[in-house]
Amino acid sequence: MKGMREIRTRIKAIKNTAQITRAMELVASSKMKKAQDGALRSRMYAYELAELLHALTQQVSWDDIQHPFLNVRDVRYRGVLLVMADKGLCGSLNQNLLKEALQLPTCTRFIVVGQKGLQVMSRNHSDLLGHFTCPDIFHFKQVQEIVHFLVDAYQSQKIDTVEVLFPRFKNTLVQEPALRRLLPMVNLEEELKNLYHWMGIDGSKLANNDRDFIVEPNGKTILEQLPLLFLKKTLYQILLEAKASEHSARMVAMKAATDNAETLIENLKLEYNKARQASITQEIVEITASQSL
Repeated sequence: MKGMREIRTRIKAIKNTAQITRAMELVASSKMKKAQDGALRSRMYAYELAELLHALTQQVSWDDIQHPFLNVRDVRYRGVLLVMADKGLCGSLNQNLLKEALQLPTCTRFIVVGQKGLQVMSRNHSDLLGHFTCPDIFHFKQVQEIVHFLVDAYQSQKIDTVEVLFPRFKNTLVQEPALRRLLPMVNLEEELKNLYHWMGIDGSKLANNDRDFIVEPNGKTILEQLPLLFLKKTLYQILLEAKASEHSARMVAMKAATDNAETLIENLKLEYNKARQASITQEIVEITASQSL
């Protein structure tokens, strides 16, 4: 059995660690709430965009829309945007994403968001085209920089697809790796359905919009500008979800660490009491034996 001094030292050290993990849990909880609020606010814009598109599609046929993002070509190199956290201590979130990334074909070229992804992919994968940072609070302008890099690589045929591997936020306890293809788009109608699905709206049940929209210069010109807007909006929403997933995973991991520390402290206290009781019993036995001599 360990000495009482050693046990006291361990209890003190674990208490200090539990205070740190508890503080990190509270910080992650606050950041998670902000990330979730940001994602919900962004959905309002997406909803208004979907309503406008739904009205325009009653005036213009999708078949009349021509855009390079809609052209499917042979795939020589897959382009994957890997979205990971900048820091660790978020459970198995980063490990699950890396496991999925390293299982992709050798023809995959990566663009990485986050320091953890950069550290691993720079060692394990040679086709690393670029790296971006994404702070806890980011703006749409930063997303546009990533989109412009992806579009340039796509149009210059460095990559033939644009896909995003990110932690999909299901709830506070569950975040799972998801691979979503952004380019080439099948057609704008499918992208509109995906946008409805993202917001939990059944697009097939939407009634025809009978409002009279005045569109300048015309509906066809507006719709031809939408693929790039879809790309920016979708990536922005994905990054918001990734941040919510990161902070949720870190909050859960730190709560588990705090609970485990408290359990370990209780076990050490029990061990300390046993050692103390054994010491007292030994002293009593020695006193009794000395008196009987």
